[in-house]
Amino acid sequence: MDKILAGKRALILGVANERSIAWGITKAFKAYGASVALTYLNDQLKKRVEPLSKEVGADFIHETDVTIDEHYGKLADRVKSEWGDFDILVHSLAFANKDDLQGRFVATSREGFKLACDVSAFSLIGLSNCLKGMIRPDGSVMAMTYHGSTKVLEGYNVMGVAKAALEASTRYLANDLGPDKIRVNCISAGPIRTLASSAVKSAKTTSEFIEQRAPLRRNVSIDDVAGTAVYLASSLSSAVTGQVIYVDSGVSIMAM
Repeated sequence: MDKILAGKRALILGVANERSIAWGITKAFKAYGASVALTYLNDQLKKRVEPLSKEVGADFIHETDVTIDEHYGKLADRVKSEWGDFDILVHSLAFANKDDLQGRFVATSREGFKLACDVSAFSLIGLSNCLKGMIRPDGSVMAMTYHGSTKVLEGYNVMGVAKAALEASTRYLANDLGPDKIRVNCISAGPIRTLASSAVKSAKTTSEFIEQRAPLRRNVSIDDVAGTAVYLASSLSSAVTGQVIYVDSGVSIMAM
């Protein structure tokens, strides 16, 4: 295997368990030669993340709750003390209250809207801002999004709006960080069985539709997404920024 990420360091946010897309990306980055560090939300999730970090030989793990302003600075301080600088930032964070994913979108609560957009979209801006001075030239920032940002999916509701904000933020960050030689992109994956997707009513129906109607007639895997992440992390994508890369067997091109 060509170690196209050899010498690169990747900070990955969003590993929750062994079924996380972020975990698949972590393993792929290690396989292609990168050093990795992981974050966890709280002590409960630390119990899941710590064994995984040991499995891949992560350089360090760090508690980060992106709804707490002080955690951004603490993460930046930890990265600086452990690494000094790094190359790749992976944002695989999203959250919405169940009540705001069920029922009618028009009933979305103000607090629920703010929380979904804070965790799922603003956090990319906040992380990019506090870490930008440590990201090396030819660095890569990537975030995970979903087709519900552009099309209405049952049970996605406020998360669709948050993902749309995430994608727009990616474009503005790409423009802002471009002069620093930092690329910013999104990966829009097809439905994958993860902790996050379990709360989305339409996930199973969408998976069945992809198998029957998507151009490739198959669902995507975490490995499919991880392969695209490796590409975006490497110099092979040196002129790619501000884009949403679809990894969905082509279902996003279908009219119905």
